[in-house]
Amino acid sequence: MNKKITLLLVIGIGIALFYFLDIKEYLSFESLKTNRDRLKIIYQENSIVFIFWFVGVYFLTVSLSLPGATVLTLAAGAIFGSVLGMLLVNIGATLGATTAFLSARFIFRDWVEGKFSDKLNFINRGISGNAFSYLLFLRLVPVFPFFLVNLVLGLTQVRLSIYFFGTMLGIMPGSFVYAFAGSNLANINSVSDIASPKVFGALALLGIFVLIPVVYRRYK
Repeated sequence: MNKKITLLLVIGIGIALFYFLDIKEYLSFESLKTNRDRLKIIYQENSIVFIFWFVGVYFLTVSLSLPGATVLTLAAGAIFGSVLGMLLVNIGATLGATTAFLSARFIFRDWVEGKFSDKLNFINRGISGNAFSYLLFLRLVPVFPFFLVNLVLGLTQVRLSIYFFGTMLGIMPGSFVYAFAGSNLANINSVSDIASPKVFGALALLGIFVLIPVVYRRYK
């Protein structure tokens, strides 16, 4: 119990500092457009240090379920280019999501199982044997909030290895779309310019495609 309380305190302090220091202001689209050239110069002068710093910030943002990941992904494309930017985002996001997943499992799972054991058993039966496909679907389709998937799946019996690799693969297409958009930042006026129906439709189709094996097994 003491370990859970300590972890909750650490998470609470991290979130409080984020808002108290107004870090969200630095993770805005307007701030990125204003400081892009300066950030690129810093990266060119201290490449390795800057890469570790960026991945660390992305990791903390995702692991604490804080806002700003979308702007950070755009920043990755603007600073590192679309391919390297996508890879760095993938590392930070996957590690952060896995940390959030484990935190939810460690802190809340016993309590949720005690309160909603019947419903949780139903969910576990539904995803057993098809967890990887379901996870890819949840990551590909942009309807499901990233942080919510991290927390909810932490309460299930999904294996850590499946969660880790499913997240790593599932976020690649969306990360590349935003990193590529970031590499053309001068042509973008707002984040909504990227989230077009065509982009959402393409990602949704990919999500439906990965569920085909699940549907086939159910039909068979």
